[in-house]
Amino acid sequence: MATRRPSTRFKAAPKTRSRSTSKVPGISRIDQASTRTFGWFCRFGYRPTPSGTRPKFTAFFGDVSNGGKKKAFDKAMAWLKAVQRSGRPPKKK
Repeated sequence: MATRRPSTRFKAAPKTRSRSTSKVPGISRIDQASTRTFGWFCRFGYRPTPSGTRPKFTAFFGDVSNGGKKKAFDKAMAWLKAVQRSGRPPKKK
């Protein structure tokens, strides 16, 4: 009796991991072509307001101004870690 080969007709596509969707809490991707806004938006710490809550610290890391999507994400991660460590945003250069 011959052995049966598994069907390749319904083979699932390999899963790839992309940095375009951040799984880091506090970092969101913004891709808005209508306003030409492409980059990573960071939020940390929330404070109560009469209409709800707002983030205490925010920063935007644009792709073009930071040398690409990956470098902008890396700078966003560094900013978020610095704010988490010190409790205040790093000084601007």
